[in-house]
Amino acid sequence: MKETIHIYHTNDVHSHFEHWPKVVHYLRKKRSEHKKQNEHMVLLDIGDFIDRFHPITEASDGKANIALLNDAAYDAVTIGNNEGITLSHKQLDTLYAHAKFPVIVANVFYENGERPDWMKPYIIMTFGRVRIAFIGVTVPFQTFYELLGWRVADPFETVAQLVEELSEKVDAVILLSHLGISDDEKMAHLFPQLTAILGGHTHHVFECGKRVNNTLLCGAGKFAHYVGCVTLTVDTKNRKVDARAYVKHIDALEQECMETKQKLHHMIERATNALAQPVVYLPETLHIDWFSPSPFASLLAKALNEWCEGDVAMVNAGVLLSSLEKGVVTKGDIHRICPHPINPCKVYLRGSELKEVILQAETEQMKQLRLKGFGFRGEVMGQMVYDRITVEKEQLIDGQAHVRRILIHHQPIEEQKTYAVATIDMFTFGHLYPEIYRAKKQYYMPEMLRDVLAWKLKNMYQS
Repeated sequence: MKETIHIYHTNDVHSHFEHWPKVVHYLRKKRSEHKKQNEHMVLLDIGDFIDRFHPITEASDGKANIALLNDAAYDAVTIGNNEGITLSHKQLDTLYAHAKFPVIVANVFYENGERPDWMKPYIIMTFGRVRIAFIGVTVPFQTFYELLGWRVADPFETVAQLVEELSEKVDAVILLSHLGISDDEKMAHLFPQLTAILGGHTHHVFECGKRVNNTLLCGAGKFAHYVGCVTLTVDTKNRKVDARAYVKHIDALEQECMETKQKLHHMIERATNALAQPVVYLPETLHIDWFSPSPFASLLAKALNEWCEGDVAMVNAGVLLSSLEKGVVTKGDIHRICPHPINPCKVYLRGSELKEVILQAETEQMKQLRLKGFGFRGEVMGQMVYDRITVEKEQLIDGQAHVRRILIHHQPIEEQKTYAVATIDMFTFGHLYPEIYRAKKQYYMPEMLRDVLAWKLKNMYQS
């Protein structure tokens, strides 16, 4: 006898709701079809369903996102870094208070080592005579979790323990992995007991899955452009499992769930009202220019320096998406012009290293860079803006302006001196600036860049 189980999965939606009514219509249609055929269906999300760039998420602390998952009848989810480290401890600890599904996270704990009662390391679901275990793990950004009052364990050690515990008790083990494709491949090599890995974090798309030894790797991209599906056919006599994968391109669908569309409309209205809270009155417009000196960018650099208590500060002008107009500035206005889930931080650089960073930042290539990821939700990097740093330039025969001299507090930069540089955590990820990536760092959480901006504006303009 054979049992057929259809596992549908989404990942890295990042509060991009443009296609969500289509996704919901498609999933409800598939659930109805499978029910008529006496087949089993499971619906899972692999993390980063929320993203605070969106007003709905920002205004509700992500709880509106959970309501959408409830309405779509999700059976279980795991968390990504956007759930885990862009919310305060309290916000995450209450995020799923009204969830109608289990949250599977095996490698996140309270500081005392206890597991929150709203988290489960795994669940076992029964389909006829078939039992399937679902394990969830998320990317272990240890420093950030610790700053927010959480402990995060190594996902490989965690999965090793659970696979050993579960593999003889069930017919298949499915891993919900918000780790990224490289770690998913490593998991498949280390743990051949895994039937499939439903992946996220790196936004990869596997149209028909990817086989690594005995394990089927899956990924459904980002922003709800795809819904992934794994079809398991289980021979209950010999416990043999056949797994096949595909993704559905949601963009190509025409039908929408009108109920969901209407609900999103109402959510936008509520979010707009919630974010209409006045923050400050501006006596004059604060102008931003991404490629020329502007008062708004300079204000942000100064605010970062004061917040982080640095010697100097640097931030790219592109993090401010538009000017702030004269008059009443609301919470929504500040969120609109600075929506990034980016935190302030301080890095310690020798003068020689800071010089290399500045020389790189002053290139046209860096100014024009259209960055994706690392928390950046803007269009282009723009020029670097400094506080207490003066960059003197001269135009050479090639027609380009070249850095001639760098001054710190009006004094020549000292190559062996260590400077505390107030900046943004985006520069500490990847290899945008290798010197910053390698530097000693101090992060400030849970406040985001927009919180620093609001704090500065209040200090400047509130009577």
